[in-house]
Amino acid sequence: MERIESLKEEIGRRPFGAFLVTNLRNILYLSGFTGSSAVVLLTSRRAFLVTDFRYKEQSQREVKGCEIVIASDSPYKAVKGLLKKLSIKRVGFEYNESFALYDMLRKEFSPVPVKNLIEEHRKIKDNTELKNIKRAVRRAEDAFLRIKPYIKRGVTERSIALRLEEELKRGGCRRLPFDIIVASGPNAALPHATASERKLQPGDLLVIDWGGEAEGYYSDMTRTFLLNGRGLEKKMEIYRIVVRANRLAVNSVKSGVQARDVDRAARDAIKAKGYGEYFGHATGHGVGLDIHEAPRISFMSKETLKKGMVFTIEPGIYLPGTGGVRIEDMVVVTDRGVKRLTSLPRRLEII
Repeated sequence: MERIESLKEEIGRRPFGAFLVTNLRNILYLSGFTGSSAVVLLTSRRAFLVTDFRYKEQSQREVKGCEIVIASDSPYKAVKGLLKKLSIKRVGFEYNESFALYDMLRKEFSPVPVKNLIEEHRKIKDNTELKNIKRAVRRAEDAFLRIKPYIKRGVTERSIALRLEEELKRGGCRRLPFDIIVASGPNAALPHATASERKLQPGDLLVIDWGGEAEGYYSDMTRTFLLNGRGLEKKMEIYRIVVRANRLAVNSVKSGVQARDVDRAARDAIKAKGYGEYFGHATGHGVGLDIHEAPRISFMSKETLKKGMVFTIEPGIYLPGTGGVRIEDMVVVTDRGVKRLTSLPRRLEII
């Protein structure tokens, strides 16, 4: 596979003879293996996937670009055996791994922690990845449209979340990228609220944040609604501000732009209307095999946007005691600038 060959070349330029991959998302990215127990060992010339008897047949079906090793004991014992056979002493490993792995390696080898070696490659999505992400978006949007008629005053947040989860799975999603957020009234002021037994009431802002899945790739989007009632003017005002911030941020995206400048486009639009203190999270994050991955669209980011990057744009305003608005879309950087991957309307809907 092209991904593995690219990593082999990079390892040849690094100050270690092999690199050990233990993150299952990175293993899936490199080899296509979807099991729950495996490690990949890469050198400048060879690639090994080490797993156990439970996954012997599955690995033979799924894995591409790696020599498959079925360990009779611990996979790490097999890895140590391979390293000795290849006469490799310095071994790179993923920076976020446990101390236990480092402790095991240092007894016989010279372990070298490495940050984001594979994650740097995962930032740029190829055509197959984009196809899967688009399918995940479509499944999420279709599922939502099927349950949308159920959204009305008197139903609970939790019942909406359960119906949406069921429709996502009926629509082909094998798993959910995260627990669905359904937050109404004052709960909508909590960016990561948990769906509760609260019933929707007249005048509520209603934030729904959900995602789909296709072949291990995820989508992520948020829409906000307003239930008809009294005292809607301020809620309509902050909705208009967030819609504009979303649009300005999306329009600022193109290859070569700094991620922090995209964040600034959204943040400045909200600050200019006097609500800056009520937008406290980053404007966006990458989405792929993980629901949160690089690049980070934040005022602290040092990332330069490149063609093929996929991420969210999700400005928000959260007013304690009143509610909140978040409008989240997924975009991809293209040759011509940017393309929205999510298509559900962003205009205010009063239910």
